[in-house]
Amino acid sequence: MEFKTVEDLKSAGFKGFVDIFSLMANKDIIPDKMGVYMVVYEGTGMPDFIYPGTGGAFKGKNPNVGKEELIGNWVDNTCVVYIGKAGGVASVSTLKKRIGQYLSFGSGRPVGHWGGRYIWQIKDSGKLKICWRALQYEEPAMVESAMIRQFAACHSGRRPFANLRD
Repeated sequence: MEFKTVEDLKSAGFKGFVDIFSLMANKDIIPDKMGVYMVVYEGTGMPDFIYPGTGGAFKGKNPNVGKEELIGNWVDNTCVVYIGKAGGVASVSTLKKRIGQYLSFGSGRPVGHWGGRYIWQIKDSGKLKICWRALQYEEPAMVESAMIRQFAACHSGRRPFANLRD
């Protein structure tokens, strides 16, 4: 997978592609199964960044970083800005629950979803889209890790914008 376009992701079995505003209003279309998900940016060029962002301060920690760090993390020539996972042997979570936590964090609630927090500093983050791929037998953590490595192989060793670790 090249991670360049929405069509690449659809070809890899991803479904949804629903904007964050719509998902915040109705999470019922998200599968109640384990899997992997991505946050997708369909704009052109680098987006505008805001400070502070809309992310919640979990355990009193400020989730915001400076504009320079956001600019430095931006990856050109891709629509993928974050890859996440839900469920598996280490977690009973589902895509619906985990994406719901992510959206709650982005709404300013102090929710434990620290990963991917940089997207909440993208101006108009509500227009970003989320897609998912439910998994039946594969371990989500392994699939997520493999996808981040594959992304890095296609993008000069760089992870997606909001993935701060492998």
